[in-house]
Amino acid sequence: MSATPSPASPVPGPAPLRLGIVGLGTVGIGVVKIVQNHAGLLAARAGRPLQITAVCARDRTRNRDADISEYVWVDSPAELAVRDDVDVLVELVGGTEGAAREAIELALDHGKDVVTANKALLAVHGQALAERAERQGRTIRYEAAVAGGIPVIKAITESLAGNRISRVMGVMNGTCNYILTRMQSAGLPYEAVFEEARQLGYLEADPTLDVGGIDASHKLAILAALAFGTRIAFDSVEIEGIERISIDDINRAADMGYRIKLLGVAQMTGRGLEQRMSPCLVPADSPLGQLEGGTNMVVVEGDSVGQIVLRGAGAGEGPTASAVMSDLVELARGVRMPVFGQPAERLAVPQPARTAVPAAYYLRLTLADKPGALAKVATVLGDAGISIDRMRQYGHTVGGSAPVLIVTHKTTPEAIQHAMEHLPRTGVVEGEPVELRIEEV
Repeated sequence: MSATPSPASPVPGPAPLRLGIVGLGTVGIGVVKIVQNHAGLLAARAGRPLQITAVCARDRTRNRDADISEYVWVDSPAELAVRDDVDVLVELVGGTEGAAREAIELALDHGKDVVTANKALLAVHGQALAERAERQGRTIRYEAAVAGGIPVIKAITESLAGNRISRVMGVMNGTCNYILTRMQSAGLPYEAVFEEARQLGYLEADPTLDVGGIDASHKLAILAALAFGTRIAFDSVEIEGIERISIDDINRAADMGYRIKLLGVAQMTGRGLEQRMSPCLVPADSPLGQLEGGTNMVVVEGDSVGQIVLRGAGAGEGPTASAVMSDLVELARGVRMPVFGQPAERLAVPQPARTAVPAAYYLRLTLADKPGALAKVATVLGDAGISIDRMRQYGHTVGGSAPVLIVTHKTTPEAIQHAMEHLPRTGVVEGEPVELRIEEV
């Protein structure tokens, strides 16, 4: 008589990837919601469950738009970073020093991978953190640090790995793009739209991070390192914000077929790595020119693929949390690659180069109503080696002065700088002349 077979023991599934989240602000709560609402989908795509085990934030009593009661609350980011029940530290508090940096370093030293949205920390300390991670056999993923929900990090490091990239550029700060497009659509001056953006909560606590171009420059420095195989060189980014852009500039540029954008451009030249973040004119009918509101756009040019354009939401709970989740799914699949696409110790130290690539320029001058005023301006430009492509003069204002717009043929930044220094000395230019580069896109 044969024995009755015993019921088969259930086969255990793959172990979950256990997450510790530092920071439960907009993005942190967005990550919690995705993990809770799409658990089955994530497990199917990742090959294993993703499980939040511990969380940490500044205020435990704050009401949040998600149930976090099932997670262990930890008071210190450093304490969370070394917990045995955390495989991946998800750092979403920001800042270049303090708790964020300490927690990431501790997590790496304790054999954990890191996912972060902290572009400032990477721009300042990315090289040291990458070397630290790779010594420990770990990695740092940061898709959410650049352009929100746009998968530009993955595009450069993976999808375009077979290309020699010649240029990366784009609109990388949604707040600045909102201000500039709102000025044009509503006919409002910069100061009014700046205050509107503040009331809507679009500005950082320190608004110069946005309007001064610093936030966007952090992102540009990261993209440049990935694109050209160099160490991050944030300190060599030429930075100018949008504070001096007037409603007159917005309107006059539109009259001549352009839109003004805070545009980041990085390219490797024979002189070295050029990185600049500044207001530029772009053709109104170009993809960048048509970009409205808080949307971001990154343009990458490669020798095999040509030009590709990536467009999408550059910030916000859903888009940024989506980018965080893409990194977490990759880690759950076991995909681990060097932080900046190549081993950190082999990354080249870039030679910083001031922008020298010729371009056309937009000039706005206010000329006094004096005989020979235009001739004097033309003489200064000619002496600098600058030729005029188009010129438009508007009606005289009270007091006799008149706005004049000039679009030059391609010229060098040095020539423009020479002209800007000498134009006020003619005695016919009132106030400070404004010059903006016209970028080919």
